[in-house]
Amino acid sequence: MNGDVVFDHVDFGYTEDRTVLHDIEIFARPGQKVAFVGATGAGKTTITNLLNRFYDIQDGKIRYDGISINKIQKADLRHSLGIVLQDTHLFTGMVMDNIRYGKLNATEEVIKAAKLANAHDFIMKLPNGYQTVLKSSGGSLSQGQRQLLAIARVAVADPPVLILDEATSSIDTRTEKIVQDGSLYEHNSKNQIIGR
Repeated sequence: MNGDVVFDHVDFGYTEDRTVLHDIEIFARPGQKVAFVGATGAGKTTITNLLNRFYDIQDGKIRYDGISINKIQKADLRHSLGIVLQDTHLFTGMVMDNIRYGKLNATEEVIKAAKLANAHDFIMKLPNGYQTVLKSSGGSLSQGQRQLLAIARVAVADPPVLILDEATSSIDTRTEKIVQDGSLYEHNSKNQIIGR
């Protein structure tokens, strides 16, 4: 997959009698950054959920690399999308394994991804660095640190499409700028950023 995404006159409603998105037209080409900005409840997260096929649209087409997403198996579609949400989920285990979860056989790519996400420095200050065991969904880390680990995880996976949905909301503005200006976005020329 190259990551060419098109929403073509898409209508969607959570119930059939109430349309919440009407005649949506969006295109995002490989390597392009696209930002959705709007008030709470405007439909930004809904648009990303539609791309993931968490819901089916009522009318129009969503195409990924020219193929209707209805014709792509959900597992294949979702495997090609990297998603970082505001609420980050980590599992009990080493920092290394939490990042490697994006690509289970990754080794040296883990440190490279952590540097891309600006997480390497704080990881090295943990008691055992990358071997530090996280418990209770990373409860000993700040929300911002958990978000940086999630960004590193998706950088390891190296998907054609990267979706950031409030993924830097708990990161200070200086670190957010480093992440946004950093080579994470240029890590793979196929990546595109869809977020807000």
